[in-house]
Parts: sequence; C-alpha cells; structure tokens
Amino acid sequence: MSSEGAHGSGWPGHSAAGLDAVDRAIIAELLRDGRMSVRTLAERVHISRANAYARLTRLMDDGVITGFTVELAPHKAGLGTSAYVSVTIEQNSWRAVLAQLKEIPFVEHFAMVGGDYDILVLVRTPDNETLRHVVLERIQDVPGVLSTRTWLVFDEARGSGAHWRAPDQA
Repeated sequence: MSSEGAHGSGWPGHSAAGLDAVDRAIIAELLRDGRMSVRTLAERVHISRANAYARLTRLMDDGVITGFTVELAPHKAGLGTSAYVSVTIEQNSWRAVLAQLKEIPFVEHFAMVGGDYDILVLVRTPDNETLRHVVLERIQDVPGVLSTRTWLVFDEARGSGAHWRAPDQA
C-alpha cells in the first residue's frame, strides 16, 4: 500500500481512492456549487464535457462523492435550538445504539468517538422543549445508553475544510 498521504492514494494505513489533480478540482468546484451543470464544471476544470461526465460517474461509483445536498441555515429553517449530546453506552451495545439513533427525529449527525464519551450526537430542534424530549425521552430511552451530557450551541461556523485543489493550484 502506498503511503503518499492526503494528496496521494490516502492516509498511510488507510485505503482511499486515488485522486489526481483533476479529480480534486472537480470536488473543489462541486463543494463550492453542487448545482452547477456538467458543462460548467468541465469549463471550470478545463476538461471536455465527456471527461467531466466520466470522472463524475467514477467518483460516484467509487463512493468518493456520495450525494448532492442542500445546506440549510437551521435557525431560518425553524430549527432554532442546537446541541451536542455526548452519550456513554454499555460495552458492545454500539451497533444497536447507532441503529436506534438513526431513527430519532431531529438527530442530524452522530459519530463514535474516543475519549470520555462513546458517541457525539448533533441534535437540532425547533425549541428547548423539543430538545428536552429528544434527549430525555428518546436518546436516554435507547437500550444500552448509560448516560448523556448536553451542550447547547450558541453560535456556529464552517471551517475551511480540506483543500481539494492540487498543491500547485492552492
């Protein structure tokens, strides 16, 4: 396995699709505007439309691009209360707990983590009463959940994320 790092075939010890400079440019453009036409995408990355279609199809088939989504402003969409909920679970219950978390309304995202807690859950609700219901009556009722701790989100912003342009184009 290659150990070229983030700009090669993946991080050392991890398998990842090999992305060349054009693939990274396609990803960068789609992260900027996922609604652009393939024609516009091809023009922006300086390749033919046929090549853009082929690469886009390959990136989707390989699971590099998993979908196209809309970014919402949660507060403006009626979800004015956000919180991170740390969850401690019984050993070996993680599969069942994760399956249950997927089914709870207002759970936007969750991740298994290392450290003092086992799972970190992002919950977005219309108000504090709904947040209380989600945490105390839904998450804490999941078999295998031992405890939770909730942090209200006062403000949030996106970071710059990964830089998808080739090093010579960054």
